[in-house]
Amino acid sequence: MKPADLNEYFKHFWKLSKEKIDLLESNYDWMTGPPVYTKKGQYTTRGWTEWTEGFVYGSMILQFDATDDEHYLDLGKSYTLKRMAKHVTHTGVHDHGFNNISTYGNLFRLAQEGRISVTTWEEEYYKLALKVSGAVQASRWTELTGDSGFIQSFNGPHSLFADTIRSLRSLAVAHQLGHVLLGENDIKISLLDRLIRHARTTAEYIVYYGDGRDSYDIPGRVAHEAIFNVTDRRFRCPNTQQGYSPFTTWTRGLAWIITGFAEELEFISALEDSELESMGGRKEIEGFMLKACKTSADFYIANSASDGIPYWDTGAPELNKLGDWRSRPADPGNNFEPVDSSAAAIACQGLMRLGRYLNTNSVGTGDVYFDKGLEILKVLMDKPYLSTDESHQGLLLNSVYHRPNGWDYNPGKDGIPGGESCMWGDYHIREAALYAQRLAGKKPYYKFFL
Repeated sequence: MKPADLNEYFKHFWKLSKEKIDLLESNYDWMTGPPVYTKKGQYTTRGWTEWTEGFVYGSMILQFDATDDEHYLDLGKSYTLKRMAKHVTHTGVHDHGFNNISTYGNLFRLAQEGRISVTTWEEEYYKLALKVSGAVQASRWTELTGDSGFIQSFNGPHSLFADTIRSLRSLAVAHQLGHVLLGENDIKISLLDRLIRHARTTAEYIVYYGDGRDSYDIPGRVAHEAIFNVTDRRFRCPNTQQGYSPFTTWTRGLAWIITGFAEELEFISALEDSELESMGGRKEIEGFMLKACKTSADFYIANSASDGIPYWDTGAPELNKLGDWRSRPADPGNNFEPVDSSAAAIACQGLMRLGRYLNTNSVGTGDVYFDKGLEILKVLMDKPYLSTDESHQGLLLNSVYHRPNGWDYNPGKDGIPGGESCMWGDYHIREAALYAQRLAGKKPYYKFFL
């Protein structure tokens, strides 16, 4: 299967995507807060952090990117201007890559590609937002022993999240725009240095390699959160916020790791060797990133259903009641544990990027990863995952938000979430479809950096 084999899928997909954007635009009550996930097909909010707002407007921009319909470009630009400034200076979260790369980043990318015409001041506006976002994200920093460190999650200075690997994009773009973070006494702090140090800490403490770190050290398993002692600056233990346990793998966290490292590998490959020398050098940096990405990708493939769709956690307590669930396609309607299509939407892009990176850089064959990613995308762009119900505001069905907290709508007596959507799932299936569609159409390669 090649990306061009999905051209008819793409046409149908973007038609439905347009309808969902229009439906949300005309019916959602913004006075309640940004849309996060659906209940009975209607988007609702959840006051935790406003990490999904950029996905709403970013989806409009991706709709333009895929279809050239300028109505959605105008919508995305208008909302970015009116509502996203607060996210640029948000010091309390690890979500800058989600909110700001999805909006300011996509607009700036389109301008750089020559897809849209912008004035000098409009371009400078996007650049300023991206510079500030990267510096603000990098300032949320915990220093560790041994020249290590990480960007703190919203939980506090002790907490490193798997998710944050995708917010490194904010630091990457700001660095490429020539920006630095100024500290006390005007000390210049390199955004590239913090990007690499965070990625290295993530690779070391979030991803497992079978080295015997603990009794559950299975190669490719991913912890959602790593906890550090902020007094002695040392690692304490794995943890999870949205998974089943610290010693099982929450599959959306696994997906963030695959796609985040795949994108950062592409970014690092575009830099000059001289930029990387003081930070360990290209061989060491690309080495730990590739190891983390491949190991987690292999684990994802081995621990998803046969069609590449994962259940929400690989150690979910009732998975055993499904029998040999890895040997057959995922069952969103089962009575025991929910699947998470949003994890699949995130991971399929990462698998395709990893496969292409391996083939392009001649560091091993990447076909198994690219083919699996494209296969997953095809599955997601069809029933039972693509929403064709004209009254349902979501695009990608059968996603899970927060299973431990019970935030997901449970339609049946068994209490198993199903048939609902989330904003990050809707955004990332659009992103994955755009990525593959661009490959099929031989358009400029879709990447977040310059």
